[in-house]
Amino acid sequence: MLQNSARTSPKPGKQLKKAFFGRSVHEVAPDLIGATFLVDGVGGIIVEVEAYHHTEPAAHSYRGPTPRNSVMFGPPGFTYVYRSYGIHWCVNFVCEKAGSASAVLIRALEPTHGIPRMRRRRGLPDERSLCSGPGKLTEALGITHAHNGLPLDAAPIALYARTAKPDVVTGLRIGITKAVDLPWRYGLRDSKFLSRPFA
Repeated sequence: MLQNSARTSPKPGKQLKKAFFGRSVHEVAPDLIGATFLVDGVGGIIVEVEAYHHTEPAAHSYRGPTPRNSVMFGPPGFTYVYRSYGIHWCVNFVCEKAGSASAVLIRALEPTHGIPRMRRRRGLPDERSLCSGPGKLTEALGITHAHNGLPLDAAPIALYARTAKPDVVTGLRIGITKAVDLPWRYGLRDSKFLSRPFA
């Protein structure tokens, strides 16, 4: 199992390289479930993500490049960090070939590394609430706009492949008003660390 207790989480697999992200966003997104995402040694197991493709209007890249989304139009394997509703930072992983402008939003983690630091940053004792949403996890990991455009295979970021194939479920994306019928949200079945249960 890839869930339940952070204290019994499996040891991460090999470190992921940029080539991992040079594929369809719809292949990368479910393959990230069970991977370990760390920033300066703090983070955990990815349990929920959403895919965004440049061809659909919910993607920030749908109307073309801007100063805000320019990282999305570059090569795969880099972070795209933006502020949501002027309040929370959100972190995405850029996928597909340069110019495709597609990315995976990281929605939730199971905390496994640096939990005391996460608790201090979030002001919460409950592990289930530390990273159960895209804004929560960036606060817990200390991610800001300063992390925008960073490579996913070099410090301060570390990504490790999953060591077992998880039970991945799919559903509709959350908090959007366009392309709401696309089932491009992926998660670890029955994880208690999700931002919202799957129907």
